[in-house]
Amino acid sequence: MDSYINSVDFFKNTKPETLLKEYGSPLYVYNESIIRQSMRTVAKIITKYPFISNYSIKANSNLEILKMALEEGLYCDAMSEGEIRLLLLAGFPAEKIFFVPNNVSREELQFAIDNSILTSLDSLSQLELYGQLNPGGKCAIRINPGVGAGHHDKVVTAGKNTKFAIAANDIDTAISIADKYDLKIVGINQHVGSLFMDPEPFLASCRNILHFAERFERLDFIDFGGGYGVPYHKLSGEESFDFNALTEKLTKLLDEFVEKVGYTPLFKTEPGRFVACEGGILLGKVNAVKTNVDKKFVGTDIGMNILMRPVLYDSWHDLEVIRQNEVVDRSEGTETVTVVGNICESGDIIANERELPVIQKNDIIAVLDAGAYGYSMASNYNMRLRPAEVMIDRNGNATLIRKRDTFEDLFKQFL
Repeated sequence: MDSYINSVDFFKNTKPETLLKEYGSPLYVYNESIIRQSMRTVAKIITKYPFISNYSIKANSNLEILKMALEEGLYCDAMSEGEIRLLLLAGFPAEKIFFVPNNVSREELQFAIDNSILTSLDSLSQLELYGQLNPGGKCAIRINPGVGAGHHDKVVTAGKNTKFAIAANDIDTAISIADKYDLKIVGINQHVGSLFMDPEPFLASCRNILHFAERFERLDFIDFGGGYGVPYHKLSGEESFDFNALTEKLTKLLDEFVEKVGYTPLFKTEPGRFVACEGGILLGKVNAVKTNVDKKFVGTDIGMNILMRPVLYDSWHDLEVIRQNEVVDRSEGTETVTVVGNICESGDIIANERELPVIQKNDIIAVLDAGAYGYSMASNYNMRLRPAEVMIDRNGNATLIRKRDTFEDLFKQFL
C-alpha cells in the first residue's frame, strides 16, 4: 500500500496543516466512519447465537467515542471507578456496563455494587471481599484459560506468567467462596492477550473456557475476551484480521458446547484496540533534522508522553510524511532515519532506523493506527501538554472532542 491516508481518504474535507494550526501540534485525529465500521465488525462476530460485544474503553475513552459505541449497540467494559463514572456520563445504563477490575479496593467494589454494575472478580481474595460486601448478590469470575497470546510479553494476559484471573485448579474453591456468601456466579470471562493476528491460540482458549463452563450448573453468559489484532504493518501489505474465519471456527465450538450442556447462554467478547485503532492518526511537526556521527535523527514534537506504545512495547507504527497537505511519495527518494520525540529520555523513539521519504524541517509526521492506547496512555511528563483530539465526522468535517491542555490545567492542582 502506497498510502493508507489516501486509500481511505482519512482527512475528508479537512487538511492536516489546517488542523494543526487550529488545534495545535501534536494532535490526535479520528475518523468517525472508520471507527463506526470497526464497531459494526465486532458486533457481528457471532450471529447464530445470542451475542454482545463489549467495547473495552481503556483503549480510548473519549466521551464522543463512547457515545458512538452506545449508538452502535455495543456494551462496554470498565476497569476502574473512573471508567464506570465516564460510561454513566456517556449515557450507558448499568446493565450495559461490565466491571472487570484487577486488585481494587473495597471502596471501588462498593461503588460498583451501589451502582448495580455487574462485576467480575479475578482472584479468590477479591471474590471473598466481594462476598463480604454484597452477600446474596450476583457476580462473574475471570478464569485463566491456560493459553496466552499477544504481540509482546507485557500484553499476554493468560497462561502461567500472568497476574490476571483465577487458575483453573481454583475454580472449585471459587464456587465454595460464592456459596459461603450466597453469591450467584452468573458468568465467566477470560482474556488471553492483545493484538494477536493468528486466531488459533484464541480459539484454544475459547475451547478451554467452554470446558470450564461445564463445571457450573447454568451460566447467564460466557465472555471470551478480546485482543483481535490490527495490521500495524499495513504499508508493507499486512492483511487485516480474518473475522470470517474466526466466526466460522468459533461457531462450531459453540455448536458443540450448546449441544452438550443443553442450554444457550449469552456469548460475549471484549474488543478494545480493534474498535478505535485504525480510526486514529496522530499528527506532529518535524522541528529538527540532524546527524550524530553517522545516524540521522528526525526530531518531532511527538514525545513518549504523547505516544507511549513504542517505548513501552517496542511497538511498530507505520509513518507517513505530509508536506503541503500531501503525502510525500516514496518514489521521490528515501533514507534511513530514526524518528524521535522531544522528551528528555534516550528511549523517546517513535521509529528506529526506518526507511522513509526524505524528511525536511516543518514536515508533518502522521503516525498511523494511533486511535487505541494513544491518548489514553498520554501524560504530562516533562510538564508537556497533552494534545487535543479532533473527530472528522461522517460529513467530512472536523469537530473538537477534547481540548488541548493548558499550563493552567497543569498548575491548578497545586493551588
